[in-house]
Amino acid sequence: MKSDLKNVTIIGSGAWGSALASLVQTNHHHVQIWSRQSKYSLAEVVSDSDAIISAVSIKGVRFIAEQLQLAKLLPHAILVSATKGLEPITRQTPSQIWQSLVPDRPLVVLSGPNLSKEIMEGKPAATVVASKDEIECQSIQSIFASRNFRVYTNSDPIGVELGGTLKNVIAIAVGACDGLNLGTNAKSALITRSLIEIIRVGVYFGAQPETFWGLSGLGDLLATCNSNLSRNYQIGYAIAQGQSLDEAIANVQGTAEGVNTANVLIEISDREKISVPVSRYVYRLLKGEITLQQAIEGLMERELKPEN
Repeated sequence: MKSDLKNVTIIGSGAWGSALASLVQTNHHHVQIWSRQSKYSLAEVVSDSDAIISAVSIKGVRFIAEQLQLAKLLPHAILVSATKGLEPITRQTPSQIWQSLVPDRPLVVLSGPNLSKEIMEGKPAATVVASKDEIECQSIQSIFASRNFRVYTNSDPIGVELGGTLKNVIAIAVGACDGLNLGTNAKSALITRSLIEIIRVGVYFGAQPETFWGLSGLGDLLATCNSNLSRNYQIGYAIAQGQSLDEAIANVQGTAEGVNTANVLIEISDREKISVPVSRYVYRLLKGEITLQQAIEGLMERELKPEN
């Protein structure tokens, strides 16, 4: 029905923002994409929006949130955070930034195993939308869900968000593993043990452990660690092929959030004494403190212990 159609604004004109826009258009909603190069101000564009989806990188989230503080939005407008990352200075997740600056607005987190190129090609995919409010989740679910894009709801937004954020660090490690041709056994062990430390960090942030066994946790981890479409995987692979970090970053289209996330994650884990051995070796490798061979040896020579 025509009355069910929504006005949707996508903030961010990169690959992810464009992919999200294509999903909204599939359901015939009216969608507009805004970026800093747009002709009109953000406040003008979002004034009649039922849903506002932020698909910018972590470094742009605070600026966008501050702009929306000043905008006059529809009373029922829902904000959707589709960003994966941790802010360097505050160590906040995107949703925490949104909630601190626009606390009176309903917020939904969207995350999952969603490689932008595959979505643009119309290939089947699934994702998760999360909020403490089920009605808000269902509203965003209906905007995106289609024959080729299945959308699940979840009541653990911080867990859904962190699953998509922390896996980027692991993807660098797995990319390096593949770049060295270490084999399937090594890769499987690396992914499995990495999921355990992702859960540890998630619990510290207040997330539910079971969230990380779902699409936005294990699902996103598998997708990012098994595809050369992943920018973070590309970084690790390139380093294994002998490129420097700067060279690897220069050759990747878009932002590899795992590099920044590794820095923030280690600051948090050091302060809170959270064991994140895989992420720590990634951090040290990116900092140039160790070689890739030393990272491998370090992981293999850790003290023997129970699996859990």
